[in-house]
Amino acid sequence: MIGDRLRDLRTKRGLSLRKLAAAAEVSPGLLSQIENNATDPSLSTIRKLAAVFDEPISSLFEEPDAPAVHISRPGDRPQLTASGGHNAYERLTPGRGDLEVLLGRLEPGECSSAQGWAHASTECALVIEGELTAEVAGEQYRISPGQSITFDSRLAHRYLNAGRVTARFVVAVTPPNP
Repeated sequence: MIGDRLRDLRTKRGLSLRKLAAAAEVSPGLLSQIENNATDPSLSTIRKLAAVFDEPISSLFEEPDAPAVHISRPGDRPQLTASGGHNAYERLTPGRGDLEVLLGRLEPGECSSAQGWAHASTECALVIEGELTAEVAGEQYRISPGQSITFDSRLAHRYLNAGRVTARFVVAVTPPNP
């Protein structure tokens, strides 16, 4: 779990909760909850922590003992949310470092981030319900149920829901870098 990985990185670098919290500009209480697996961090918090450790974001999801066979069950998946608790992702894959698959949800009017961002990966999004707009390198692509989009994630991108119903979609990223 991400809390275990965070604790491991923090202790290996000799950082206290307070020092790490100050460096990442988050509260020590939040870090404690994350390390104790009492809460899942937002994507913005994960990005801040990765920057403090000078590690790729994907390293925070690595599970050294990830099983060769993994079954993902609803209600038992790690959750990722954007700042403010808006869009949510459920991790469908274990952290092996080669592939990340997420089940996403965007409510009407929400977006995955305030502005597009880029990372060194290939990304594919498949819409299950609702409609999704993928904004890639300033261009907007409307994706309907059953349709998918694949792109070079080094291009700044984000997802938006301009529709009237919740959009549910699957995102695959390789190598992982959420």
